[in-house]
Amino acid sequence: MQFFKTESAGGILLFLAAILAIICANTALVSYYEMLLSTPVEIRIGALEIAKPLLLWINDGLMAVFFFLVGLELKRELIEGELSDKRNIILPGVGAIGGMLVPALVYVYFNADNEAALSGWAIPAATDIAFALGVLTLLGSRVPVALKVFLTSLAIFDDIGAILIIAFFYTSKISITALIVVALCIPVLTYLNKRNVVSYSPYIFIGIIMWIATLKSGVHATLAGVLLAMFIPMRSKENPSFSPVKELEHDLHSVVAFFVLPVFAFANAGLNLTGVGVEQLLHPVPVGIAAGLFIGKQVGIFGLCWLAVKAGLAQLPKGMNWASLYGTAALCGIGFTMSLFIGSLAFEETGVDLLFDERLGIIVGSILSGVVGYLVLNKSLKKVP
Repeated sequence: MQFFKTESAGGILLFLAAILAIICANTALVSYYEMLLSTPVEIRIGALEIAKPLLLWINDGLMAVFFFLVGLELKRELIEGELSDKRNIILPGVGAIGGMLVPALVYVYFNADNEAALSGWAIPAATDIAFALGVLTLLGSRVPVALKVFLTSLAIFDDIGAILIIAFFYTSKISITALIVVALCIPVLTYLNKRNVVSYSPYIFIGIIMWIATLKSGVHATLAGVLLAMFIPMRSKENPSFSPVKELEHDLHSVVAFFVLPVFAFANAGLNLTGVGVEQLLHPVPVGIAAGLFIGKQVGIFGLCWLAVKAGLAQLPKGMNWASLYGTAALCGIGFTMSLFIGSLAFEETGVDLLFDERLGIIVGSILSGVVGYLVLNKSLKKVP
């Protein structure tokens, strides 16, 4: 049980779940693996019907819980955390912009002549904070607190960017009726928040309605989780020491780290390596994703942070030097969970089977980034006073 208390536990389970998925996809278990993920799951109440294969229940349903937790963390950080101080926002914010923009441009460079492939431009723009922190913990007590804060803050901005990308670029046909239902949920949640209702039940009830309406609207359903989190009270007026946001965040952290994300990884990382050759490895989609994660992230984050410091807009956090900043930028190229998620949105409805290419690029780019990030930090942190 001590294992589950370590910072790296979530990242290790993610890695094991991904390995298990690849084993299942490349052995005699493949038929059972595909049958499990394609299992139809249906909920019907009168005329209301939600019928999806198990894979989409995981991607649309379980991942809404993950995004709800992201929303809670974001709210806490903005109100009481590191991001409440504007001085702590500039450098990770600038880094996050570079870490999303440059990888996307790298991907577009390799796939500019393929209209179907261009829909995957946002795949290398994401960072998997669980994996990145997992690698960071391998370096032990040498890692300064400022570096962890910088990486976490950058990942939060990265999550905000991913949320906006999903909202604006990965939506299907819009249902106005369903969006009206979502809109009607907002004043109810606002009322609950203004009355400082700290019981979770009414929020969960309205949240489920909002999730179903968002699912039917054409906007991706996981965004309902982020929206719901914004209305959870930060503090109880009757008992200021009690924070509903922090308690929910604490309760959900283990569920997300040890169940939601490993299940998602298992369902989405099943890469069939049968017949993989040079042609598949050099396909513009995996090359663009791998180069975006491995090269684009480093150049974008380190480059814009360097410019911000040299221009006097920000300063390096205490305990960090340029080498450790570069190593951290490399670690941000681990884009596993969110990259897989965006990849599923980008290609599942294009009619072109590019999911294989997408996962290959994500895995290669993430492994290279993790190894280089670890090696650079392992050397540079010895020189940090």
